[in-house]
Amino acid sequence: MDHTEELTRFTANFVDELSQSGLTDVIISPGSRSTPLSMTIAEHPNLDHWVIIDERSAAFFALGMAKKKQRAVAIVCSSGTAAANYFPAIVEAYYSRVPLVVLTADRPHELRDTGAPQAIDQIKLYADYAKWFHEMALPEADEKMLAYVRSKASRAVNTANEGNPGPVHLNFPFREPLIPDFSLGNLWGDRNKGPFYARSEGTRRLDEEQIEELCNKLQSFQKGLIVCGPQPDPTFAAAVTELAAEWQIPILADPLSQVRAGKHHKDLIIESYDAILRNESIRGQLKPDFIIRFGAMPVSKPYLFYVKENGSIPQFVVENTAGYREPAGNKTEMIYADATLLCKDMAQITNGDPFDMDWLHTWQEMNRIAKDYLMNTDDTYVVTEGGTVRCLLEMTPDDSIIYVGNSMAVRDLDTFFVTSSKSLEILSNRGANGIDGMVSSGMGAASTGAPVTLLLGDLSFFHDMNGLLAAKYYGLNITILVVNNNGGGIFSFLPQVNHETHFEALFGTPLDLEFEQAVSMYGGTYQQPANEAELQQALEKSYHYNGLSVIEVKTDRSINLKWHREKWRQIEDSLLSFM
Repeated sequence: MDHTEELTRFTANFVDELSQSGLTDVIISPGSRSTPLSMTIAEHPNLDHWVIIDERSAAFFALGMAKKKQRAVAIVCSSGTAAANYFPAIVEAYYSRVPLVVLTADRPHELRDTGAPQAIDQIKLYADYAKWFHEMALPEADEKMLAYVRSKASRAVNTANEGNPGPVHLNFPFREPLIPDFSLGNLWGDRNKGPFYARSEGTRRLDEEQIEELCNKLQSFQKGLIVCGPQPDPTFAAAVTELAAEWQIPILADPLSQVRAGKHHKDLIIESYDAILRNESIRGQLKPDFIIRFGAMPVSKPYLFYVKENGSIPQFVVENTAGYREPAGNKTEMIYADATLLCKDMAQITNGDPFDMDWLHTWQEMNRIAKDYLMNTDDTYVVTEGGTVRCLLEMTPDDSIIYVGNSMAVRDLDTFFVTSSKSLEILSNRGANGIDGMVSSGMGAASTGAPVTLLLGDLSFFHDMNGLLAAKYYGLNITILVVNNNGGGIFSFLPQVNHETHFEALFGTPLDLEFEQAVSMYGGTYQQPANEAELQQALEKSYHYNGLSVIEVKTDRSINLKWHREKWRQIEDSLLSFM
């Protein structure tokens, strides 16, 4: 058996096993050394392959796709700095628990550390950000080696998906020649035996005695809070709201919790807690007896202050599988159980009277007061950043996705996203919270065919404009709503704003770019509405357009700062009067 046949059979069995193990999508960035993988993946009848030229964009595209599909997506690149460009998305995938199968091609061992081109040290390149790393053997094609290569493919997909999902990394050393021979008989090997590693994974669940013990502990208190942080499970909202209704306690729901929108009951959801908790005096008067949190820590910084100030109270954090996501540094009881099942189990046990009803009614009334100010639309003659979010939530179609960027975008969504009966899935890259890769991530979500609106700022848009190529190349339908305050608007809310000498150069960073030209270059449509009525019309038009649609809302950072602060002042004054 010659080199080409060994290379072909080795690679074909690996690729086929990816498919056998449930993988359906591979994002390929072109390169020479990855030729065996790229061509074989493109040849496979059951794998969809997507070609994204820039590796950094490709990895974020895969992340957005995997986040939407909630299963592993593979990425393939050549050797050298091509693999290094994956790093930001792999870090994000690790922290946001998104499954990726990272396949990097490499020089064979004899060409490493010799000055050969495109040869860097790729062994454990992503360090602890990969759940599992394996340096693949050089291609051989005897029966033992074909079993070996299938075992690694199957393990990679399983490991990426299991437990807390995340990225895995396999490194492939390939010798030249690199072109596979697809004319070989029985190219894909024995395909009728199913995956090499069949996997059955159960959910973690507390037993009846543990449930009773937990409920007895919680129901010895009067003033409880359920907090729902970022989490992806679409079944969770109905379960947690049923639990809250049984206990009659408020739910503080993060915009990424999947709890603010949907068909479930929302009477007990407090979506304006970020505005409510901005005042230290108000926080002091809302001291709870306990907090039980599902999902990651919420976006809201006032909530983080609130938790830190109540570090002495019993706090419980529920993790579906494992982890210690408790950045406040408080003493915490970790509960490892499927969140949806835990809510259903706890709702079945009622020991005594409901919790303090005055406590619930106080939160509900404060939420009503805050929402009255936040949803006031007396500024419709201009487009504010809050008004932009209000319009988006009003106009976005039912059964669609809002993919939100970091910095001000996600914070404005937190502030102005009131409960809705629409079925909306809210996605964001809140693992490492970076502004990079947002366009590509939104494109990855759009590649699944779901309607996507990407909400982000001008710096995030600029950071990843090459991600727009995917929309042009694959005809993806996506609306991108760019809030352009000409720089880093979030810094206007931070202490750096008081240092005028260096603020604009180091933090404000105005771009002064005309994005319309970039949108045109990538074949998209562009609109720049001047007020809320025009923004509503622009959004409506974009949702009936097939392809890339970019809507740019221009705002002023200084005016935006004053506008936000005035809203928060009005809310604070009314809440202090109420209390």
